[in-house]
Amino acid sequence: MLELCLDTSAGASVAVVEDGAVLARAREDNPRRHAEELGVLLETVCRAAGIDGPIRRAPWDRVCVGTGPAPFTGLRAGLITAQVFARTAGVELYGVPSLAIVARGALDLLPDGHEVLAVTDARRQEVYWARYRAAGPNGLEELSAPAVGRPESLGAQLRQGDAVLVGPGAHLVRAVLPASVGPVDEADAAVASRLVAAGLARGEDLPAQPLYLRRPDIHGAQA
Repeated sequence: MLELCLDTSAGASVAVVEDGAVLARAREDNPRRHAEELGVLLETVCRAAGIDGPIRRAPWDRVCVGTGPAPFTGLRAGLITAQVFARTAGVELYGVPSLAIVARGALDLLPDGHEVLAVTDARRQEVYWARYRAAGPNGLEELSAPAVGRPESLGAQLRQGDAVLVGPGAHLVRAVLPASVGPVDEADAAVASRLVAAGLARGEDLPAQPLYLRRPDIHGAQA
């Protein structure tokens, strides 16, 4: 099972995964450059994974993509690229929330039993967030669906049990609310492979539909 995994919710992350093993990964952290750098990242990981020839013609068995939430421009770049690769290869395209990717990666580094609030920077003095706990070694249980709001709006969530803030937006919440902070890594696209496998095993529908959440981003999607 050869998989191409992408996430462009904050910067760009690309990975090639085969039978659960990560063959190669690369990322661009600058959110203002990741759309134009995505092609370079794809070439880099495919060459590192030993894939020769045109990368769109690679023998992909599945394509996995992070669906946000994120602003329109960056998220759209990853989704369209994933669609092109899936259609060219004639394979299924599956989507998982980028916040879930952040949460699963963080839970790998935390002791068992934790709940996490995955947080990313939504700009405009807001954050995207969702609450999760582990469901087995690769899956997640979503406790609160992805949402957007000001950092201080997470106060009620932090008072519900012992949730740990994780993800690159955790510091924005910690600046205004007392909270424990765990791993703050960006989304690693390779983790999407594990979430897709776990979701399919549970019979979940995993559409590659974008999560914009904010009205200006929704309007951008319709333009």
